Amino acid sequence: MASLPEDPSARIGEDDRDAVVQRLRESYAEGLLPHEELDQRLDQVLAARTLGELASATAALPKERPGTMSTITAAGGRIQRRGVWRVPRTLKVESAFGRVRLDLSRAVFEHRDVDIELQLGTGGARITVPRDAVVDVEGLHTGWKDLRYKPRPPSASGGPRIRISGGLGFGRLKIRHARR
Repeated sequence: MASLPEDPSARIGEDDRDAVVQRLRESYAEGLLPHEELDQRLDQVLAARTLGELASATAALPKERPGTMSTITAAGGRIQRRGVWRVPRTLKVESAFGRVRLDLSRAVFEHRDVDIELQLGTGGARITVPRDAVVDVEGLHTGWKDLRYKPRPPSASGGPRIRISGGLGFGRLKIRHARR
């Protein structure tokens, strides 16, 4: 939820509620909320009917940092990121027919934990991660073709932790670690 309108008595929509639930989950994952408080705030969000009630659930949390989430969308064609670029905390990649190429080997990670959510139709994807990255693909669902990934043992240098989730229809996802 980027910002709330002036009128706290305005009724909320499901998008507003979903955004606050996501923010609370991220705050819990970052260690800003204990489990009991998360449960209490989630109950408050689910019972909320107005923007004011919704805002009170996140009132004591630190302000969101800009750039914590980004979405890349293409109906067809290629989605490509390479070279030096900033990786947000959460990156959503959506493509119906195109290919996706994400090269994270020279990317700047401002967050130790990064979530990449893929929603791909028929196109395949190739992701190159830093040499010392730890990759988790437990939340990924493949349709037609299997995932190609050979995990590396965790390094002592403590690279980024990258969680890849979402779904692929008919394409294949290939993940590899950078050579240098």
